[in-house]
Amino acid sequence: MSKTLYIGFKGQNNSSAALVNSLAGQHVLLTNSFTGLRRDIDGLSAEYDRICLFGADKSLTDSFRIEQCAEKDGVRLATELDTADISKRLAEAGIKSVISDTPTQYLCNEAYWCLLEKYRGRAVLIHIPTMRNCNNMLEKTQGQAPLGFL
Repeated sequence: MSKTLYIGFKGQNNSSAALVNSLAGQHVLLTNSFTGLRRDIDGLSAEYDRICLFGADKSLTDSFRIEQCAEKDGVRLATELDTADISKRLAEAGIKSVISDTPTQYLCNEAYWCLLEKYRGRAVLIHIPTMRNCNNMLEKTQGQAPLGFL
């Protein structure tokens, strides 16, 4: 049986924390700093088969964005997970999504890169809307394990 870990970022008004906390299954919230998130990720067990990282993006209003890769110091790492299947499963749950192959910036990219490196590609980053735009989507995920996509 595969083990999935759901990861969001700390913060009372952070939509990724709210989503991760609403999902059934194991989850962790990362510190909102470069050194803190690296320490948090280094402390994670290697026992997980899949990692699903959620990050908030204020440019999203009614859909999720599935990130295929992260880049750090000119090195690009890509997910080994099936992003097309994840997108399909999100659609079945009533959530629109797009797949991006352009690395993001800042904390989400850093966390994703570290997770891809540690778990050898068995991680995916999914950007979701901020709390302002995310409440209806969060209602769809309440108690679901694991949102039907991993």
